[in-house]
Amino acid sequence: MIKMQNVYYMLSYAFQNLNETAAQQYSSEKFEFIDDLFTAILAKGIAKQVKQGLGKEYIYHTDELSSPTGRINISETIKTRALQKNRICCSVDELLENTYMNQILKSTSLLLLHSNDVAVENKKQLKKVLLFFSNVDTVNCKKIDWGRLQYNRNNVSYKMLMNICYLIVNGMLISDKKGVLKLSRYIDDQQMHSLYEKFILAYYRRHYPEFKVTRSHIPWNTDDEMIELLPRMKSDVMIEYREKTLIIDAKYYNSAMQKNSRYGNRTIHSNNLYQIFTYVKNKDVEHSGNVSGMLLYANTDGENPDQDYQMDGNKISVKTLDLDCDFVEVRKQLDGIVLNWLA
Repeated sequence: MIKMQNVYYMLSYAFQNLNETAAQQYSSEKFEFIDDLFTAILAKGIAKQVKQGLGKEYIYHTDELSSPTGRINISETIKTRALQKNRICCSVDELLENTYMNQILKSTSLLLLHSNDVAVENKKQLKKVLLFFSNVDTVNCKKIDWGRLQYNRNNVSYKMLMNICYLIVNGMLISDKKGVLKLSRYIDDQQMHSLYEKFILAYYRRHYPEFKVTRSHIPWNTDDEMIELLPRMKSDVMIEYREKTLIIDAKYYNSAMQKNSRYGNRTIHSNNLYQIFTYVKNKDVEHSGNVSGMLLYANTDGENPDQDYQMDGNKISVKTLDLDCDFVEVRKQLDGIVLNWLA
C-alpha cells in the first residue's frame, strides 16, 4: 500500500514541482481514495494558477458583427447571408483563456466532481476555482491529444497539473456498460510504475547533486562488437560517484515475489534478476567489481525482500521501499540505499 500523501510527494519530485508548504498541508489531511487526493491537489493548484493568471493564447475565430473588427470574411458573409441581418462576418485573432490546457483542466475537474469518493469540502473548493473557467470549453477526456501539449516559460506552471490530469484520465478512467465515464479508486499499475521510476530518479538528482544520476543506455559488451538485433539496455536509474556505479531497476508490482506453482515457494521475479545482472555485467567492462545492481521494489503486498548477493564479483541487491509511512521515513530509506552503497 502507498500512503496517499506520498503520492503527492512522488508527483512533486517526478515533475520537479516540490512545494514543502503544500506537502505539509496534504500530510495533515486524511485521504482514503486517490481521486479525493487529486481533487485537493487540483483545487489548490488551479487556485494558485488563477492568482498567477490563467494561460491565454491567440485564437482565430469568425463571428457575425454589427460593425467591422479585424479581417472582413467576405465568403463567410455571403454564405451565412449576414448582410440580410445588417451584419458582417469578421475573422479575429483574440487573446483568450480557452486554451487546450485550460480545457483539459476543466474537463478533468468536472470528472472528479462526479466521483462519490471525493469529500464534500474538496468538491466545494474545486467548484470555486471552476467559476473562473466559464469561458473555457470542455473536451472529451478519452480523446485528449497529450502529445499536443508544449511547455515554455509562460506555461511551465501547468506541467504538474497536466500530468495529474493525465494520471486521472489514463490511469483511473473506466466506463460502465452504458458508456458513462467513471473513475476507479486507484491508479492502474502501469501508471504507478512509471511514476515510481520517475520519482526515484528525481529524488536522487535533487538531493545528491554531487552524484551523476541518469537513465543511461548500457552498451553490450560483446567480443566482436556485433550488436545488430540486440535489444537496447536502458537503466531506470544509474548513479555514478567517483569510480563506483549503482544501477537501480525500480519495480512496481502487485506482488514483489513470484510463486512457484509446483513447489509453492516464493522467489524473486526471475526475469528481473536476469535483467539487472545483465546490466551490471555489461557495464562493468573492466571486471572491477565497482558496478553494483539493485532491484528496488515498492512494497505493495506486505512482502519485503531484503537481500544482498555477490554474483561473479559484483554486488546484486534486492530491496523494498516502504511507501506506506510518513515521507520522512521514505527519505531515510532512500538515503540509506546510497549510504550503504558507498560504505
